[in-house]
Amino acid sequence: MAEEKKKRDGFGSKLGIIAAAAGSAIGLGNIYRFPCELGNNGGAAFLLVYLAVVIFLGIPVMLSELVIGRRSQSNSVGAFKKLAPKSAWPVVGYMGVLCGFLIFAFYSTVSGWIVEYIIKAVSNSFDGRDLAADFKTFKDLGWRNVIWQALFIFLTGIVVFKGVKNGIEKCSKILMPLLLVMLVALAIRAMTLDSVKTEAGLAFLFRPDFSKINGEVIIRALGQGFFSLSLGMGVMITYGSYVKKNDNLTSTAFSIVLADTLIAILAGLVIFPALGGIVPKNPDFGFIFNVFPKLFSEMPGGYWLCIFFFVLLAIAALTSTISLLEVLVAYISEELHMKRQWATVVACVGTMIIGSFASLSLMSDTPFAIGGKSVFELMDFVSSNILLPIGGVLIVVFVGWKLGKQKFFEEVTNEGSIKASFKRIVFFIIRYLAPIAITIVLISGFIKKEEDSDNTTQPVPTEQIQSVEDTIQ
Repeated sequence: MAEEKKKRDGFGSKLGIIAAAAGSAIGLGNIYRFPCELGNNGGAAFLLVYLAVVIFLGIPVMLSELVIGRRSQSNSVGAFKKLAPKSAWPVVGYMGVLCGFLIFAFYSTVSGWIVEYIIKAVSNSFDGRDLAADFKTFKDLGWRNVIWQALFIFLTGIVVFKGVKNGIEKCSKILMPLLLVMLVALAIRAMTLDSVKTEAGLAFLFRPDFSKINGEVIIRALGQGFFSLSLGMGVMITYGSYVKKNDNLTSTAFSIVLADTLIAILAGLVIFPALGGIVPKNPDFGFIFNVFPKLFSEMPGGYWLCIFFFVLLAIAALTSTISLLEVLVAYISEELHMKRQWATVVACVGTMIIGSFASLSLMSDTPFAIGGKSVFELMDFVSSNILLPIGGVLIVVFVGWKLGKQKFFEEVTNEGSIKASFKRIVFFIIRYLAPIAITIVLISGFIKKEEDSDNTTQPVPTEQIQSVEDTIQ
């Protein structure tokens, strides 16, 4: 066992784990989904509820996953095998691996689209075009989508292939500061375009109307908080297993949540001043490709800003796909006793095969649909509405009731070497409040999906795109 631990890769610094874990949490959802959730649920009022959620629930739940990972020094499946041998708890780890695999499979589809749109931006292919029609035509190309998807998976695989310290950590230390600088630059540019829109956008983002806070806003903030932080998919357990024993897990969890929230707010500072506080209702990934090129085309220097924006999205997507692939690679290499390099190849090829069905299922005449839903939509629903929240509930139940108070305290205090006066409050949240909150998210997710299925859905309704375009003009 000592020999196995000695050979195991790990992060070389605290900055490395923060950059990598924050990169996992920071993805396309921060750039488009958070501002849209905020825009459709009360603006600054939603922001206040969201901040409360990530502070009082997000940090404890993330800390739970980091504790499981570091205490076990193993992948998400092996962690439960070591901490709860001869029990059914490893099922939670298998759920995390499956969830990570499904998300990587359909997320890489969208990441491939970004590559296509970087090329479109460079060639200045947006002027005078019907962007919604162009996006639909592009999805119908089928195998072209698969080629871009394969390229993105290949880029992700190169990083993971090199290992945790020499691959993931080094890459994250470069990409995360670059992402932050690019987003700050875009935010500054957006806020200097139109003083009227900027004032309206900032007021909407930071001036709360407390009458807007209701049960729906709280539930939406809970859902956005848990899903934004990459909880319940085995990522933080896997990354936690690479954390050194003398690192402060609590400050690490806090730093990750702080970075994730900062990026989300910066995204709001890009979108709301530019659009004057207007976003489409219930947008999907198409919002990025239907609206933003039009937005930048109306800006001075918009050609370069558009390229800048899609490169930023590619970086955000890559930092997320790296963590998703690492969950798979850690499981394959440690549980199936395969060399890391071969495990990376196997995971990439497997994701490419399954992910191609997600890409091809979005064509208008696709044969890859079940019950009227594309494979892409089914992967999204199963991972986001079932595996993530159920996995999150079971993880906090495991820490709160199975691992227990004493072992949790040992990890957060580094065997008593650091002070953690808050530990009893955090453990109370993990044992009692977090399971209830995540269960609410799980139930509300099913209810919302049922409501959506009763309506005719479109990626971004035409009239809503038009309202945004009118604001841009």
